[in-house]
Parts: sequence; structure tokens; C-alpha cells
Amino acid sequence: MSVKILMVCLGNICRSPLAEGILASKLPANKFTVDSAGTGSWHIGHAPDARSIATAKNNNLDISNQKGRQIEEADFDKYDYIYVMDTSNYRDVLELTDKPEHHAKVQIILNEVYPNENVDVPDPYFGMANGFEIVYGMLDEVCEIIANKLIAKHS
Repeated sequence: MSVKILMVCLGNICRSPLAEGILASKLPANKFTVDSAGTGSWHIGHAPDARSIATAKNNNLDISNQKGRQIEEADFDKYDYIYVMDTSNYRDVLELTDKPEHHAKVQIILNEVYPNENVDVPDPYFGMANGFEIVYGMLDEVCEIIANKLIAKHS
């Protein structure tokens, strides 16, 4: 049985598609499944932002076939781990369910690097030209930590 991980951001076109691609590249595909979703519905069925696709490509990852979707309550039963990109996503995801066992699956992703500090991965959508590269670097670092923990725990 595959361990399932869900990456969540606001629109599912910038941060979470990058996080999905990065983490998936660090885990054995026969043991782990990585997906992504957004808390909002604006980009359902859309490919990731062209800047996310380009940034991933610059780092030898292809995320161009991903399609945006919105997180739903059923995801809490489907996924073993749910990583959110910021505190706003965290609140929005927790509002989807009142079950403590579901809440326990949700973590702010950068708490893996900065425990209990609730540091946000900045949304690069309206940011600086190099914002996507900065976000990629942050996600690459944290996904390395997550991958090592998951492999150690589920091997």
C-alpha cells in the first residue's frame, strides 16, 4: 500500500504543484504517492502557472501535466499526510473537518525546517521576478527533510 501525501496552497498553480513535483522526485514511486490541491476553486483543471513550470524545468522536473483541483473533505481519508504552504491555508483546510484525526494529518510545511514557528512559504504569484526560484529553494530544502523522514518511517 502506498503512503499518500497531499500538498496544499491557495490556487494549486504555484507552490503546491512545485512541492508535489519536488517531493515526488525524492521518494520511491512504488511506495509513495504525492498530489496537490488548492483551498480555492479558481484554477480547477488548469495546468500550473507557467512560471512554476519553467522553474521546475530549470531544476530538471516536469510538472506540466499536473491539473489544479480543490481540496475536499474526502481527502482527509485518502491522504496520510497533508502539508499546507501557509497559515491561511492551514486555517482553511482545518475548517473542512471537525475530526481530530483529520486535523492531526495537517501540518504547515516549513515547520519541518523551523519547528513550531509557522513560517509561510510566500506566494510568488504577485511577487518578485525571482520569487518562484526562491520558493523552489525553500520547498526543495523542506522536501528533502520530509522525504528522509517518510522513507525512514515507512521502509
